[in-house]
Amino acid sequence: MNLGIGRLPFKWLDEIINLAAERIVVVDRDGIIRYINSAYCEFLGTTVEDATDKPVQDIIENSRMHIVARTGQAELAAVQPINDSEMIANRYPLYIEEELVGAVGTVMFKNPQEWWEYSKKIQPILEELNYYKNNFEKGLASKYTFEDLIGSSTEFIKSKMLAEKISVNHSAVLLLGESGTGKELFAHAIHHNSPRQHFPLVRINCASIPEHLLESELFGYEDGAFTGAKRGGKKGKFELANYGTIFLDEIGDMPLPMQSKLLRVLQEKEIERVGGQKPIFIDVRIIAATHRNLEKMVEEGTFRQDLYYRLNVIKIEIPPLRNRKEDIPAIAFNLLKKLERKFHRNGIVLSEEVLLKLMNHKWPGNIRELENVLERAINVLDGTNTVKMKHLPLYLQDDDIYISGYPSFSLDSMPPNNREESVAPLKDILSFVEKNAIIQALKKTNGNRLEAAKLLGISKTSLYDKCKSYQI
Repeated sequence: MNLGIGRLPFKWLDEIINLAAERIVVVDRDGIIRYINSAYCEFLGTTVEDATDKPVQDIIENSRMHIVARTGQAELAAVQPINDSEMIANRYPLYIEEELVGAVGTVMFKNPQEWWEYSKKIQPILEELNYYKNNFEKGLASKYTFEDLIGSSTEFIKSKMLAEKISVNHSAVLLLGESGTGKELFAHAIHHNSPRQHFPLVRINCASIPEHLLESELFGYEDGAFTGAKRGGKKGKFELANYGTIFLDEIGDMPLPMQSKLLRVLQEKEIERVGGQKPIFIDVRIIAATHRNLEKMVEEGTFRQDLYYRLNVIKIEIPPLRNRKEDIPAIAFNLLKKLERKFHRNGIVLSEEVLLKLMNHKWPGNIRELENVLERAINVLDGTNTVKMKHLPLYLQDDDIYISGYPSFSLDSMPPNNREESVAPLKDILSFVEKNAIIQALKKTNGNRLEAAKLLGISKTSLYDKCKSYQI
């Protein structure tokens, strides 16, 4: 007889689990189901035989068990939509002899009604859940995932990996980067990969709202709070984002008086509507973003130091496009596919000359500028699917190609087999440009690799790796 813990037969243990009204699933590090009890299978409409040894996301709708098994981060009392209902799930990392081997998931309540009967204090969450579901169509859901963050450069990958790692937690995040680098995309991806993903992602640009309206926008107002107030009052952005995430873009432009009110929200986890008499509890994750130097603003007294430290729990710096030029071909390709859908076209490509021009431009407007350039080019295509120099804006056509102060490279200097009239593979063009850029930088710095790395805008380690790869 197969004996389990305490000399109990395995079948006894299995039946005890079922009688205890727990629905349990166990997965390994790869997210493959290694055990699932019959009570869970009955709820899912499957069998133990059909579910075992399958990827958990193929069996359980909206499952995050594979994520917990990979990150080792527990997720407790998480709302999980499934079978047109909402479960309350607990997900625990499974450690054996201090080694992460998988994850265990339990479902205590199989529908909202059962949950409410057991714990009436959680009833407001159900009401908010229904409210937010109706508002998802109005843009309160994340639109991008980490798969939409394109790039393989060292700096960018570090930022992306950090964002993915911390996304499963609830701490405040501060995104730093120049305008157009993709801070909002990072915010979407972090929210989408978090336990809050089924609740709203509310976005607000602190620089675009007049100062006298900002408080009512963020915290809402009561009926009759001021002239012109909507009858019955109005919920603010923080109430709309309850149990979800609020993205405060351009936080560096928030007026000092509002900074004080925001600090109180972070400290007390409650808001008070304009004209209101009682505080309202809120549970939101803050993701803030700015292109400004907040540390300098703190020194100048234009940004509160205590608020800065509250927001700066996890800081993620997103590199500008000029520091990740090796990513330009992949980003341009991705943007072209997006624009093809917008213009109902297919098969648009960049000529070699255009690609070289794009890779050598400094891009002060970053990815947003690149997208605008490509959209402009598609608008003026004349019976061809190939974007050529004449289709680019005049400021790019007239711009002499320079990288960090030294001349760039022409197609004439490419090996003959890469200068055919047909478009060469992007990886060949990228390798050619990158190798020659390194050679030129080393020549300019008389072989000083540290100075060459600074000239190219990459780390010394990255330069050493590339020199080894290109046998320089």
